[in-house]
Amino acid sequence: MTGAVRNILFIMCDQLRWDYLSCYGHPALRTPNIDWLASKGIRFDAAYVQSPVCGPSRASFYTGRTVFSHGSTWNRVPLPIGELAVGDYLRPHGLRTAVVGKTHLFPDMGSMARFGLNRDTDIGMTVAEPGFDPYERDDGIHPLKMVKRAQKPFRYNDWLRSHGYEGENPWEDYANAAEGPNGEILSAWNLRHSNLPARVKEEHSETAYMTDRGLEFIREMGDKPWLLHLSFIKPHWPYMAPAPYHAMYGHNSFKAVARKQSERETAHPVFAAFQKHEVSLTLSDDNAREVVLAGYMGLVKQIDDQMGRLFRQLESMGRLQDTMIVFTSDHGDYLGDHWMGEKELFHEQAVRIPLIVYDPDPAADATRNTVEKRFVEAIDLLPTFLETVAGEVSNARLEGCSLLPLIRSLPPAQWRDAVFSEIDYAFYPARETLQVGPSDARGYMIRTAEYKYVHFKGYRPQFFDLRNDPGEFDDLGDRSGFDAPKKEMRERLFERLLNRRNRVTMTDDQVLQRARQERDNGIVIGRW
Repeated sequence: MTGAVRNILFIMCDQLRWDYLSCYGHPALRTPNIDWLASKGIRFDAAYVQSPVCGPSRASFYTGRTVFSHGSTWNRVPLPIGELAVGDYLRPHGLRTAVVGKTHLFPDMGSMARFGLNRDTDIGMTVAEPGFDPYERDDGIHPLKMVKRAQKPFRYNDWLRSHGYEGENPWEDYANAAEGPNGEILSAWNLRHSNLPARVKEEHSETAYMTDRGLEFIREMGDKPWLLHLSFIKPHWPYMAPAPYHAMYGHNSFKAVARKQSERETAHPVFAAFQKHEVSLTLSDDNAREVVLAGYMGLVKQIDDQMGRLFRQLESMGRLQDTMIVFTSDHGDYLGDHWMGEKELFHEQAVRIPLIVYDPDPAADATRNTVEKRFVEAIDLLPTFLETVAGEVSNARLEGCSLLPLIRSLPPAQWRDAVFSEIDYAFYPARETLQVGPSDARGYMIRTAEYKYVHFKGYRPQFFDLRNDPGEFDDLGDRSGFDAPKKEMRERLFERLLNRRNRVTMTDDQVLQRARQERDNGIVIGRW
């Protein structure tokens, strides 16, 4: 361990937009507890994910590597067995690494079988739960068919039944359903119910339950060092909040929708295909959008209240003095902007995230209550954790940059001036609409302060002049007059793809040492 930090509390929300917190400028949604954390730490204003989808985004957070490198390109695509994740880096330094909530990482069962590994052994469990001890693993989406197929009981369902919520799947029938006037169950899968109260008490909701389980883990650990990934399932759909949060926000609280008719009329083919998804068509209706926003904002408000409870408990336990706290999200949510629902593409609503870091070390005092505007990426967090606890960062696999110099006011000699993200859209109806092959349904984004360039394989690029069009309404990808910046951005994208780390079993220092050993051992090639 180095400095004051003994523990790391890595908090992640699911599908939380960067601009739906008051410290990031939302005009009506007050989040005083998350704002308090920002006042005690540093708030990153330009943080981006490696992919705007749960699974690949999280895999990049946990491995410190781009999707292009680790290969877990979409939800439920297994992380290859040879990839290292958070726990593999931190356990050797004495930290227990555990998760409460969602990871969306799945085991490479084919490779496990090839090596004779199963979940019943310690090493099998470590490989099957990449990166984390599954203290309370819960990926959060549990319709009845999935519950019936599950190989082990769903703990939250068991807990709900112990509190009187009966039935085969209380998650679906209570935590994510409302009650109609005649006692009928109104499922949150139907977005028209998003502004109704869930059938569970607030203290029995998923957000409160995960907070409780996180606190239980921290108490159990006592003074032993740990990293806890407290990974909330909300405000991801189903968008339904318990009372009183369901009714806290109405029409006057909602941000104006950000879209223009021209985005439909001249849409890039891939963008146009995603606009035809059912969720995009639904959220393009203003009335439907307002119903969903009521539930979404209520869920965010509940998370903030639970953060207040969590922070007060940490203070009472003395953990604020030795625990680094990170608050972030795995991606955003279009919420009807750009005629879109869900995430998946590369507008700011989807790829930009909140990121707040509280470092208790006195070395971070100079940056408390400050805003850092330099570009950072999801892959930067694992190197940050590693440098915090070990004092150094391995350069063999990790593709991110430690944020510790920025947090502790020691700016590095150089810093990135662009961010990168990518999408594998092979699993979406958009691919079928476009009749694109599964291996060709790929898109890549590079963004600088001035421009955003998106390459979709087989199609013209998308190109946005962010200086004159910060809302990304006017796609200049097929316009003349921007040849020079388009060429520059294409080259930047190509360079970023070239710079991934695929020599993962040997560090650069070891490479140099090996080259010297060749000569020292008397190996001579080509001498006359």
